[in-house]
Amino acid sequence: MANTNPLSSNSDQLINEFKALVRDTESLLQHSASLAGEQAEELRNQIRGSLGRARSTLHNAEDALHERGKAAIQATEGYVQTHPWQTLGIAAAIGLLLGMLISRR
Repeated sequence: MANTNPLSSNSDQLINEFKALVRDTESLLQHSASLAGEQAEELRNQIRGSLGRARSTLHNAEDALHERGKAAIQATEGYVQTHPWQTLGIAAAIGLLLGMLISRR
């Protein structure tokens, strides 16, 4: 089954990008003593590219999370506006349950 959750997809991409960044950084550290000139510059460019991709993926994940948050807020506000008494009852019930749980301790 295909993954339809854009936030999960962005999270997976972000994790993969950071793993690649860590691998590239480890490679640079291991070879930095023996590399000189063009080889060292090539590794640095690879790391810069990995870092750029990771930043881009992080930005995309942040945007997707922000959009999901906005949608959740709008849905909650819409429900509260159309069902004010039920919302008040639910809030009172949750408060009562939490009060009972806290008083047991």
